[in-house]
Amino acid sequence: MLQGTGSDVGKSVLVAGLCRALANRGMNVLPFKPQNMSNNAAVTPDGGEIGRAQATQALAARAELHTDMNPVLLKPQADRTSQVVVHGRLRGTLGSSTFRQARGALLDEVMESYARLCARCEMVVVEGAGSPAEINLRAGDIANMGFARQAGVPVVLVGDIDRGGVIAALAGTKAVIDPDDAAMIRGFIVNKFRGDPALFADGYAAIERLTDWRGFGVVPWLARAHYLPSEDAVVLERAGAGAAGRKRIACPILPRIANFDDLDPLKAEPEVELIMVPPGSHIPVCDLVVLPGSKATIADLRFLRDQGWDIDIIAHHRRGGAVLGICGGYQMLGRAIRDPLGIEGLVDEVDGLGMLDVETVLAGNKQVAQVSGAAWGAGFMGYEIHMGRTSGADHARPFSMLNGARPDGAQSADGLVIGTYCHGLLSSGALRSALLGRIGAGSHGAEHGVRVDAALDDIAVVLEKALDIDGLVALAGCRA
Repeated sequence: MLQGTGSDVGKSVLVAGLCRALANRGMNVLPFKPQNMSNNAAVTPDGGEIGRAQATQALAARAELHTDMNPVLLKPQADRTSQVVVHGRLRGTLGSSTFRQARGALLDEVMESYARLCARCEMVVVEGAGSPAEINLRAGDIANMGFARQAGVPVVLVGDIDRGGVIAALAGTKAVIDPDDAAMIRGFIVNKFRGDPALFADGYAAIERLTDWRGFGVVPWLARAHYLPSEDAVVLERAGAGAAGRKRIACPILPRIANFDDLDPLKAEPEVELIMVPPGSHIPVCDLVVLPGSKATIADLRFLRDQGWDIDIIAHHRRGGAVLGICGGYQMLGRAIRDPLGIEGLVDEVDGLGMLDVETVLAGNKQVAQVSGAAWGAGFMGYEIHMGRTSGADHARPFSMLNGARPDGAQSADGLVIGTYCHGLLSSGALRSALLGRIGAGSHGAEHGVRVDAALDDIAVVLEKALDIDGLVALAGCRA
C-alpha cells in the first residue's frame, strides 16, 4: 500500500506506474483504493462508478474496470455534503461530519471488495487517501491505516520533494501517528525529484536514520504524467494558460467542476491554446467556450453569474463564437433547471443561460452507463453519469446518436451552441478533429487513449530504474 505524507504527493501516478511495470513483468496485478473523494469519476462496464485514478490504474494493469477497485467514492456537492457511492451505486448523501461517524460501518464492505480482488490476481497495489498524519481523522478511518491494519498490508510512505520539507514530512509522519500504525510502514519513496538524485544522498540517509525505514528509491519528475487524467481539482487552481496556439478554447473553473479530464485531449493539440479561467478573471476573447461538468449544477450556475461569466459567454456567442456544454454545462445552457426533490439543496428552480431551448428536471434515477455514439460523421466512445432529464425544442436537433438509436444533447438553430451528456467523447481523434475543424483549427487526430497508454509505458520504464521494485514485490510477499 502506498500512502502519502499529504495530498497530491503523486500516489495515484506511482500506483499506475507500478501496475504497468508489474504487468509488463507478466504479473497479474490489480489496483485498489478503499475510499476516494473526487468528482472525476469513471464508469465500469456494469454501470457503476469508481474514481478516475483507479480507472487509469486499471488501464495500466491492463485490467477491465470493476467497482471493487474503489468500493467507497465520495463526490462533494454544495453545502458541505457529498454523494456516497458504495460498490459503484449511489448509497445516499451525507454531510462531512455525518460521514465521519458513518464511515467505519463501511469497512466490512471495503474488505469484501479487497478480498475479491485478491482472489483474482497475484498482487494488489493499494493507494491511500490524503495522509495518515491527519490524526484528527484517524478514528473510523477506512482509507489509510484503518484499512492497512485490518488487511495486514505493508505500507510504503511517499514524500514529495518538489514541495520542499520532504525529510520533515516523512520523519514527522512517524512522530505523530500511533506507534501501531507506524509499525505498518516498512519503507519510503521520495517522489518528484528534479536533478541528479545523487545530490540527495545525505538527505535520503537522514530519512532512513530518523525513521528506521528502508528507502525504496528516488523517483524523478515524471514529465509524461501530465498525459494522465488528474483526479484532484487542485491542479486546476495552479493551471495557467496552455501553450500558445492558433485557436483559443476557454473553460471556466467552477467550484464543483466534475470530470474535467474531458478537456485533457485538447491540451495535447498543437493548434489549440486551452485556457482554464480561474475565479476573478474574465473569460477572454476566444474561439470556443467549454462549460464543463458539475457536481452541483445550480450552485455552480449561481457562481458563474456571480463571476460575470454569463455576460462573457453570451457576448462571445453574439460575436459568432461557439459554446460546448458537457453534462452539467449542458444543463446550464438551457432555459431553466428545476430541482423539485431538493437533490442539490434548497433552491428548487433557477433560470439557465437561455442559449438552448431546453429545460432540465433533476429527478429520476441517476444515469450511469458506458456509451458509443456518432456526431458530425465521427464515432466516439464515452460515458454518461448524471442526474436529471433534459427536454425541449432544441432537443429535436440532437448533438449525437448513442448506441445507434438514442438521441443525446441539443444544438441551437445557428449550430453554434451545443450540449451533450456524454463525457469522454473528445478522446476520439475523429470527433475532436471535427469539433476543432468547426473553429478553424487543425488536429493531430490521434486517439487520446493511445497517448495515455504510451505515457504509462514510459512511466513504468522510469520506475524500473528509480525504484527497487523487486524489493516492493518481496515486501508484498510475492515473487518477482
